[in-house]
Amino acid sequence: MLIEVFYDVLCPWCYIGKHRLQRVLADFPGRNEVQLRWRSYQLAPDEGRSPGPTAAEAMASWTPPNQLPGRLALIARLGADLGLAIDLDKARPVNTFDAHRLTHFAADHDRSRTLVEALLRAYQTDGRNVADHLVLLELAQEVGLPEDEAGTVLAGHRYADAVTADQRRAAELRVSGVPTLVIDGGRPFSGMQPPEVIRGGLDRAAHTLADAASGIANLHNIILTG
Repeated sequence: MLIEVFYDVLCPWCYIGKHRLQRVLADFPGRNEVQLRWRSYQLAPDEGRSPGPTAAEAMASWTPPNQLPGRLALIARLGADLGLAIDLDKARPVNTFDAHRLTHFAADHDRSRTLVEALLRAYQTDGRNVADHLVLLELAQEVGLPEDEAGTVLAGHRYADAVTADQRRAAELRVSGVPTLVIDGGRPFSGMQPPEVIRGGLDRAAHTLADAASGIANLHNIILTG
């Protein structure tokens, strides 16, 4: 079973959604057969590499003043429920294109899940600049990626086409926000759904796979028995 997760480092809901999904998968019987593929989705492609206003200040520009404290409190509380310390007064939005390129590099080394976690923690909790190559190299080393090769990736343009392809796929699937989940190429749905809804999607996909496998086995038997 393939689960595509469209995400961006700048999104606190992606941090929450990632840990909700992990909890659902922990109790899912077919968890060992599940493959996660992290898909790039830039929320702020026009941001520069230098941090500016905080995420909380940025939210204030498009959130009604009477709603902002409640929204910030909700994000902090939902994160705390999962053991996450989300601090949008510390996080400062920057361009995440290179962070996404590094995630694709990590996927080639079976380290994408741990790198995504490190990126989200660095930005959402520690307020680090995830557009800074020195920060990205430190995180790459932290999760066990080859440091020299990671440096070469960041210094050039490798995996830029992979990021662009992810964003093109998001457009084709009509993904309009993150986190968004796509199970085995099915209809996209929000990764912030309640855990029971996500589990229901996994169960339906598992049943579909089982039915397909049964049908292939039956066809094989028919061919063999004539």
